Amino acid sequence: MTSGVFPDPSTPFGARVRQRLADEMVIWLTTTAADGTPQPNPVWFLFEDDTLLIYNLTSAHRLAHIARNPRVALNLNSTGNGGDVIVLAGCAEIVADQPPAHEVPAYAAKYGDDAAQVSGTVEAFSEQYSVAVRVTVDRVRGF
Repeated sequence: MTSGVFPDPSTPFGARVRQRLADEMVIWLTTTAADGTPQPNPVWFLFEDDTLLIYNLTSAHRLAHIARNPRVALNLNSTGNGGDVIVLAGCAEIVADQPPAHEVPAYAAKYGDDAAQVSGTVEAFSEQYSVAVRVTVDRVRGF
C-alpha cells in the first residue's frame, strides 16, 4: 500500500528515503510535553505500509504526550558531514490490538538479537516494551 505521502521510490530521493527507513536501526521520535517542550527520544522502529511501528515501555512519558497531542516528528540521523537528512511528520496512535514485538516477524528479524541483549530474551523484551504506537506519516522532507 502506498499513501502518496512518500516520495516516488523511482526518484533518487524517494529511493533514499525508503532505503534509510528499511536499514536504519534508530529514528528520533519527537513528542510534545504538556508545557509545549519538544521531547526527542531515540527509538527502534519498523517501517511497513508507509507507517512506523514503535514499541514502548509502559512507563514511557511519550505515551502520555501522544495521548494528549498525537502530532509527532521523526528524524533520521544525518550521514557523513550532515547530509542525507530525512524528516517525517505524522500522527501517532497507541494501538491496543497490535501483536507483541516478538510475534511481528519483520520486527523480530530486525531487532531480535538486540532485544535479547536488552531484556534477556525477545519474549521478555516484548513484555517490557508492550505498548505499540503506530505513526501514520503525512509529510516527508529531506535535504
